Amino acid sequence: MRPPSPSIPEKEFTYDALKHSLRLDGRDQLELRTPTITFGPELGWVECSYGKTRVIAHVQAKMVKPPPERPFDGIISIHSEISPMASVDYELGRPSEEEVTITRMLDKILRRSDAIDKESLCILAGQRVWHLRLTVHFLADAGNMLDCACLAGIIAFKHFRRPEVEVIGHEVTVHSPDERAPVPLAIHHTPFCITFAFFPDPATRPVVDPSLLEQRLSAGVLSIALNAQREICVLQKAGGVPTAPDELLRLLNVAVNLAKDLDKLVEVRLREDWAGRKIEVR
Repeated sequence: MRPPSPSIPEKEFTYDALKHSLRLDGRDQLELRTPTITFGPELGWVECSYGKTRVIAHVQAKMVKPPPERPFDGIISIHSEISPMASVDYELGRPSEEEVTITRMLDKILRRSDAIDKESLCILAGQRVWHLRLTVHFLADAGNMLDCACLAGIIAFKHFRRPEVEVIGHEVTVHSPDERAPVPLAIHHTPFCITFAFFPDPATRPVVDPSLLEQRLSAGVLSIALNAQREICVLQKAGGVPTAPDELLRLLNVAVNLAKDLDKLVEVRLREDWAGRKIEVR
């Protein structure tokens, strides 16, 4: 179903406010909605929210046989679906353009950027590797679901612990959490996605983390995936709005500062959650 277009008064009022550097939710143009991170009872279960945009990410692991062309690499797969629960604009079984874009971007950011060391997922070369499956559920769409889903996905991987494995010859023994403490994943870097929305009037400056109304009124978006070390993983520009090189560099510097803030927030929340958990080895 095609989302309904905003009314003419909504458009005029929003465009006029943005020209005066004002946003309807009171934020500055380059200010994120405060992310909220909630951990579930299981390791690898995370709920993230940007304002009223809510996403759940869950990581599961199982042992499989690797493909013959990559006998030493583990497997990472990402599955996401936007159900009518998130918004009435989406239908089951009919992926929307936004859903396809989000799935592709998550694959590029979390899997193809080598954020997770795939070789560390190998148990027995050519015989057994770990297959990590990240499932993303969208609970509510209030704009900018991509950034929220990316944040939930990378936190779920950092929060997840796989079972300890012992290999003797060709015999593989998987120890339960009661016998040996689970092992965290080997993560090379932590990418975050920052999205900017551009508007038809060149006099209107771009805004970060657009709301649903701002997203629908935008003439294009720029999504930058990068980590706190200033390494760009993915840069995608959707829409025909021309952007000057100086403006692009300015937005990149803004994205770097926001990524550093998100990295600090994630590390603090992970430490808080880990301090409250009890892992007993009998």
